[in-house]
Amino acid sequence: MKEPPQAKLPPSRIVVIGGGLVGLATAYRLQQAYPQVQVTVVEKEDSVGRHQSGHNSGVLHCGLYYKPGSLKAKLAVEGIQQMVAFCQQHHIPHEVCGKLVIAASAEEVPRLRELHQRGAQNGLKGLQWMTPEQFREIEPHAAGVAALSVPQEGIVDYPVVARVLAQQIEQQGGSVKTRSEVIAIRREASRWLILTRSGEYPADLLINCAGLHSDRVAALSGCPPQVRIVPFRGEYYQIRKERQYLVKHLIYPVPDPKFPFLGVHFTRLIHGGIECGPNAVLALSREGYRKFDISLRDVWDALSYPGLWAFLRRYPRMCWEELRRSFSKRLFCESLQRLVPEIRPDDLEPGGAGVRAQAMSPTGELLQDFHFLAAAGALHVLNAPSPAATASLAIAQEITARAAKVFHDTGAQA
Repeated sequence: MKEPPQAKLPPSRIVVIGGGLVGLATAYRLQQAYPQVQVTVVEKEDSVGRHQSGHNSGVLHCGLYYKPGSLKAKLAVEGIQQMVAFCQQHHIPHEVCGKLVIAASAEEVPRLRELHQRGAQNGLKGLQWMTPEQFREIEPHAAGVAALSVPQEGIVDYPVVARVLAQQIEQQGGSVKTRSEVIAIRREASRWLILTRSGEYPADLLINCAGLHSDRVAALSGCPPQVRIVPFRGEYYQIRKERQYLVKHLIYPVPDPKFPFLGVHFTRLIHGGIECGPNAVLALSREGYRKFDISLRDVWDALSYPGLWAFLRRYPRMCWEELRRSFSKRLFCESLQRLVPEIRPDDLEPGGAGVRAQAMSPTGELLQDFHFLAAAGALHVLNAPSPAATASLAIAQEITARAAKVFHDTGAQA
């Protein structure tokens, strides 16, 4: 396993804000790289992994979709290897079951071939082009004109990963402080003072991994970013038990390049069951897991941001269709039937939901790659999109290297 570069960090105190997978993995990697440093994670909830890390489909993504040479592609490929090894080491439930990406029509075949090329360029192993006859041996109820088999993909219990990471941090001498919502951040000479609901934490280096609230944490530190977190809720259904035979592994569509999301798909769950979704609708609360959860502050933050209006002008049809599908099981089912024609509306039962912390630019573009903002004595992780859960340990190595540079540069300027 590749270790982060060893920059000269003196004995110091680092506070990581955010107890999701990226924040926990960052603290874990920092302790491995610099055992003399006191690392503290502060998390506002009463346990770790309560938001994006615990409200996702539980898929191990291996880097099929991402632009070759991008940071996302690099970290995805390294990340799934590290995550699987971590799960094996700590006996965390997981399974590398593979998935199929299916072209539902001839129009989608060129895009599927492009995905095949991307995956090969990114270093994925065992990719296989399949005819309908071949892929129906794996998924007999699936439909389409061609498919790509991706054997390295899998499923995992991410909430357990988060809990094990927290345990490892504390066993290595670090601290994970829950019920510690950050309410103020002050810069005092060459150090930070982070004020939380559980007390004050001094830090020589601050790392912001606050996910859904990362832009607000950056602003609290005196470094308001140009990008804004705009929350999108993804809603899922589950297939009722007696109809789960329709799906055996993971079945995904070919993404439409005109739209910024992957589209609805079928996912096996690590503890049993089949989930299908998600759609993608603007959430009225950054932690709004139900349709009518509303935070007036979050609504104002979104509606007062010019980037959101630019986004709505750019994708009016997609936004309208996603909203309609949110309120219509029939329309949701029609989307699923492109991949599994036998699925019926009465096969679907309400499932869970997640809220994606999507960084958006003032021009309405959704940031697709990881986005960092460095400041004096601080590093802000402002966009950690999928596959951030899978790649969290590799992302943490990247953050560790960047944090060492921030600390070194800050010290040189002092």
